[in-house]
Amino acid sequence: MDNDRFLRALRREPVDATPVWIMRQAGRYLPEYRATRARAGSFVNLCKTPELACEVTLQPIARFPLDAAILFSDILTVPDAMGLGLSVDEGVGPRLAKPVRTRADIDALGVPDPETELRYVMDAVRLIRRELNGKVPLIGFAGSPWTLACYMIEGEGSASFARAKALAWDDPATMHKLLDIVARAVVRYLAAQAAAGAQALMVFDTWGGLLAPGLFREFSLRYLAQIAQSLQSDNVAKSIPLILFSKGANGHLEALADTGCAALGLDWTISLDDARVRVGTRVALQGNLDPAVLHASPDAIRAEVGKALASFGPHPGHVFNLGHGITPDVDPERLGVLVDAVHELSAASS
Repeated sequence: MDNDRFLRALRREPVDATPVWIMRQAGRYLPEYRATRARAGSFVNLCKTPELACEVTLQPIARFPLDAAILFSDILTVPDAMGLGLSVDEGVGPRLAKPVRTRADIDALGVPDPETELRYVMDAVRLIRRELNGKVPLIGFAGSPWTLACYMIEGEGSASFARAKALAWDDPATMHKLLDIVARAVVRYLAAQAAAGAQALMVFDTWGGLLAPGLFREFSLRYLAQIAQSLQSDNVAKSIPLILFSKGANGHLEALADTGCAALGLDWTISLDDARVRVGTRVALQGNLDPAVLHASPDAIRAEVGKALASFGPHPGHVFNLGHGITPDVDPERLGVLVDAVHELSAASS
């Protein structure tokens, strides 16, 4: 690797400067992404065309001195491969044409073969690795079982995902059946990404924070742990660091750190020093600047970066990131300010 800061930080090894990458770094805030998206004709077609997915994955790497690339894809590729029919409408969000609402719907689901139903993702991973040519590591990812189940039951986005919660309360056995199928699919999908060339893996538990503590442990944490442990049994994936990001689940950091993952992603509602004290040396931490900071002035961005770095302190194991994905209305130049500030300020204090 020309630049292995990111992988070294995940192993909690010393680095010359804190590595930084940004969730959704290949996205609508970049004019070059919007141009490629227009050529693709649809978001789903962009995801399903390996050459175009590679192109947009590399765009932020060409523009900014980021320390990692992340595969351009979508968490709902897995439900789509199960036959649920993904579409994404601008301004509306993702929709699944065939939501699962009954035990019979769930019993009919199978675990997709990543090299057949999801071959386009594996081809994209292989192509991106070749095109990166060792410049920075490549991150592969998947959605968490709970988060995917929310969309699979609801059929679209929701503020509360009440249908999914109702199934968990009314028929926990059926919900566990669904979550187990999805967890096995995610394990197989992530292991295949590792085999195709991903050098780190991440699970996005976007809606874990919607759950009360008992429900979180039963219906989210349990399956995150299952994924972490299952990947340790895979000959290739066991050597690949796994990052778990459960947004809004700060009350469960210790339990998340005990799953066997290499790192935890953090949102901006907890300080890095508090999180580090709570998890100790068990895992690295990734995060956690409020994405809205990128609407502030360059001086304010640098100041907030400095505060975050100071909060983590002079310890190994920090990957700088936002506390959620970058939003489409951000000026790309502001992200450049952030990336440069992370490198300059962390190098100066090391």
